[in-house]
Amino acid sequence: MKPHLRKMWCIPPKQSGEFVYHMEDVLEVYHRPYDPKRPVICLDETFKQLIGETREPLPPLPGRIERYDNVYVRKGVVSLFMTFEPLAGWRHVEMTDSRTAVDFAKVVKQLVDSRRYRNAEKIVLVMDQLNTHTPGSLYEAFTPDEARRIADKLEIHYTPKHGSWLDMAEIELSAFERDLPERVGNKVAMKEHCCAWEDRRNGSKVKIHWQFSTDDARIKLRKLYPTIEC
Repeated sequence: MKPHLRKMWCIPPKQSGEFVYHMEDVLEVYHRPYDPKRPVICLDETFKQLIGETREPLPPLPGRIERYDNVYVRKGVVSLFMTFEPLAGWRHVEMTDSRTAVDFAKVVKQLVDSRRYRNAEKIVLVMDQLNTHTPGSLYEAFTPDEARRIADKLEIHYTPKHGSWLDMAEIELSAFERDLPERVGNKVAMKEHCCAWEDRRNGSKVKIHWQFSTDDARIKLRKLYPTIEC
């Protein structure tokens, strides 16, 4: 036993009708055939600390990797919004200074009005239940007419609480973070990295073909379903 060790884990509630409803709802969306008129877009967000150097790193030499000082300086935080269309292999990373309802609303408006989705009948938006991830945030950023116009373009599906693994944008954020240098010192450098990573992934059309289904969930995750007594 090592009681001093701890690890964060996402633990879903057992026998929760609320959890399994949202899970099955999202799984149904993920198994729809590709439809350019109703594209499925996953959205997630995170933040990254900007970390600068106090001394210039020593450049790499033959047989020796680049070395940097263990002392660093914090230079603030940026927020990153990931929008990802898994069946088309397209994603976009939007960098903002904060993670407010207005920031979320602006990202959604940009998505709805983009050349890529301008002619879509509906955008099927999958995201978690963060308090800012609601159509109400649109009304905090835009006039009522504009907020309603944007909201009418959306078909929203929420992942369950404690079930963020169901949001495929989280997978893309993980891929982004693995490719991120250990230290990024300013917003310009972070923006350049976002654009380069996005262009590379979109150029390769990296897709996700979701395999886990509702039938799988009812077998493998049966402990999460309420027990019905006949």
